[in-house]
Amino acid sequence: MSIQQIEDRIYRIAIPIPFPMKYIYCYLFKDEDGWAIVDTGFNYSEAIKVWETVFSKLSITPLSIHSIYLTHYHPDHSGLAGWMQEQTGAPVYISKIDRESFGLAFGESKLMADEFVKICAEHGMPLNLAEKVKQQFVKMGDHVLPLPDFTILENDQVSLGGEQWTVIPTPGHSDGMLCFYQPEKQLFLAADHVLDRITPNIGLWPYSRKNPLRDYLQSLEKIRDLEVRLVLPAHGKVINDLSARIKEITLHHEVRLNNMFYLAKDGKTAYEIALEEFKERELTSHQWRFALAETLAHLEFLHQCGKLTKTVDKHIQYHVCQYVNA
Repeated sequence: MSIQQIEDRIYRIAIPIPFPMKYIYCYLFKDEDGWAIVDTGFNYSEAIKVWETVFSKLSITPLSIHSIYLTHYHPDHSGLAGWMQEQTGAPVYISKIDRESFGLAFGESKLMADEFVKICAEHGMPLNLAEKVKQQFVKMGDHVLPLPDFTILENDQVSLGGEQWTVIPTPGHSDGMLCFYQPEKQLFLAADHVLDRITPNIGLWPYSRKNPLRDYLQSLEKIRDLEVRLVLPAHGKVINDLSARIKEITLHHEVRLNNMFYLAKDGKTAYEIALEEFKERELTSHQWRFALAETLAHLEFLHQCGKLTKTVDKHIQYHVCQYVNA
């Protein structure tokens, strides 16, 4: 069943995506004026079929949807925003930062893909693989069409299901990531900020903030002490213990930072370190995009902490600082 009722006016909708996670969970909120949607899913035929079935089962007419909110710009969350806007006429809200990121990644110029392939080559990735990574990146842009007419979400409160939710910026997974918190019902709409089984990809991307892993860990600290009964993520199961899950995710990144620190002790490129860190899996070109971006985020965290230095010869290499005990 693709529909799970969370509360009287809140529905969790499993929308298929053509990736190993299989589903993104979007959320529907009913109020006196109609319906609001948080996240739309990836634009391909199977996802559209499920949305049409959901509308039918819940007796939703497209024009009764009055608001569409995007937690961030990634295509599994934003891809159907344009299609949904065409059906409903509803405004599509997104943070100002991620509106800009959306344009850089999926706009006509494809600036982010062009810049990322340069970064891949600078950090030691073979050119044939780097070109495949670029092609996969560009192909993602086909799954966000038609482009929506965005409205920048500037409020720190939004009405969802007849309740006021606090909008919480949580940079890390994306620079302009937004979560939503309902304090009376102690509900936290986490999107990709906190997931139950896997850890969100924290990557260093072109035009992004310079230390996304530091941003992400600070964003986890920001929400750690919220009174939360139920965490509603975009992938995987609902989470009952936010604090415990934050501890697990933080430990994961501590372990990965330690691994990458020791891998760099004799001087290595980010690609060489990623080969070691992810050697248990045979990565596709699509997965290599995220693997290298995540490796760079961890290496830059260590670099900005003063634990690693960088040298440039044919490629950029990371080295353990001489004064740091490796």
